[in-house]
Amino acid sequence: MTPHLPDPQACAAVKAADRAHVFHSWSAQDLIDPLAVAGAEGSYFWDYDGKRYLDFTSGLVYTNIGYQHPKVVAAIQEQAARMTTFAPAFAIEARSEAARLIAERTPGDLDKIFFTNGGADAVEHAIRMARLHTGRPKVLSAYRSYHGGTQQAINVTGDPRRWASDTGTNGVVHFWAPFLYRSRFYAETEEQECARALEHLETTIAFEGPGTIAAIVLETVPGTAGIMVPPPGYLAGVREICDKYGIVFVLDEVMAGFGRTGEWFAADLFGVVPDLMTFAKGVNSGYVPLGGVAISGAIAETFGKRPYPGGLTYSGHPLACAAAVATIGVMAEEGVVEHAGRLGADVVGPALRELAERHPSVGEVRGVGMFWALELVKNRETREPLVSYNAAGEANAPMAAFAAAAKRHGIWPFVNMNRTHVVPPCNVTEAELKEGLAALDAALSVADEYTDAA
Repeated sequence: MTPHLPDPQACAAVKAADRAHVFHSWSAQDLIDPLAVAGAEGSYFWDYDGKRYLDFTSGLVYTNIGYQHPKVVAAIQEQAARMTTFAPAFAIEARSEAARLIAERTPGDLDKIFFTNGGADAVEHAIRMARLHTGRPKVLSAYRSYHGGTQQAINVTGDPRRWASDTGTNGVVHFWAPFLYRSRFYAETEEQECARALEHLETTIAFEGPGTIAAIVLETVPGTAGIMVPPPGYLAGVREICDKYGIVFVLDEVMAGFGRTGEWFAADLFGVVPDLMTFAKGVNSGYVPLGGVAISGAIAETFGKRPYPGGLTYSGHPLACAAAVATIGVMAEEGVVEHAGRLGADVVGPALRELAERHPSVGEVRGVGMFWALELVKNRETREPLVSYNAAGEANAPMAAFAAAAKRHGIWPFVNMNRTHVVPPCNVTEAELKEGLAALDAALSVADEYTDAA
C-alpha cells in the first residue's frame, strides 16, 4: 500500500465531518485542526496530499507490529466470518486461546486473565480486585504517571490530566517514584535515588496506615510521563514492602508490555512478579480494542467461591481476541521482541546519545527497547526544562516549533511537555530508524534555537 495522488475533495469531506461531529479527547475543540489520514502501512501513514510520515508514536504507543500487518488483518477477517461477537459468559475459542497465550508469557503465576476493552478499565478492575481481596480502601500511586481516563484510573494518574476530575475522595495517595535526573530526594547516584525513594514510600505507608492500603499501582516503566526506567533494585524493593504490609502490588504494563522494552513484559527486565498486571495496546497492536488484568493465584482464589462484582459487555470480544492471538503469533514467529531489544541497544540508544552530544537542547537520554525519551532543556547546567510544566499556548512555543519541524522532515513525533519520545513500532527496520533519527536530528536544531546556548 502506497500513498495515493493528492485528493483535496476527499480531504475536505473528511475534515468537514470531523469538525462537525467528532468530539476529540484532551482538547479544546475550537483550537485543534486534526490531520486527515488517508492510509497507513507498516511504520508509516500518509495524508490526502500524499505526504508520508514515519510514525515515531506507534499511534499512542500501541501499534507494536505496525499498521495493517497482513496476518492480523486476515485473522480478524476469518474470525468475523466465523463468529463476529458473542457474550463474555461463554467459552469461545478465540477468547480461550488469547488468554492462554497471554498467561504463557506473563511472569510468575499470573495465569488468570480478565479481559477488558482497554487499559483504563483494566486499571479500574485491578484496583477493584485489590480492594476486595484486602478489604482495604486506599491506593498508592506515583506522581509522573498515567493510568487512564476513567474515573478511578484518572485519579490514580499522577499528571495534570487528573486535576479537572480529581475530587480527592477516591482513596488515592500519591508519592514520588525514583527519577534521578529530577530527583526529589537530593540523590547523586542511582543507588541513593533507589534507597531514598523506597524509604519515602515506606514512610508514606507508615503515615497513611499500612492496614488501610489495598494496593500500590506503578507503571513498570512510566510511559507518557517520561519513560523513566527505574533504578536496579527499586521494583524488587517495592515488592518487598508490599509483602511486608500485605499490600497488593499492581504493575501497569499497558504501554510497556508486549515487546516495547525488548521483553514480553517490562517486569521481566527486573525479575519482579506483581500480584496483578494490567495490559492493553500492544496485545493486538491496537487493531481491535482490548485490554485486561493478569491475576495471581492468590487473588484469583479470593473469587473462587465468591462472585467477582464486575464485568463488561465486550469482555474478551472475539474479534479483539482473534487479533491478539494473531499478533502474539506474529511477534513470536518474526522475533519482534528480540528485534526491539537489539535495535534499542545497538541503534537507538547510541544514536540518541550521539545527538545529545551535539544538541544543547537535549538534557538527558533514557530508555530501553523501542521505548525512549529525550528530555529537552533550556539550559543543560541548570536542567531548566525547555518549556514549563504543563505549558500551553505561547509558553509551549518551543516544543510546538520542534514538533512542526519534525513533521516537515517526515516524522510524526510523540511530544509531551518538555520531552519527545522515540517509540516507533517494535518491528521497525534499521533503515527506517535511521531515516527517523536523521529527521529528529534536524528537528532538534530548531529546539536548540530556544536554549541559552543559542
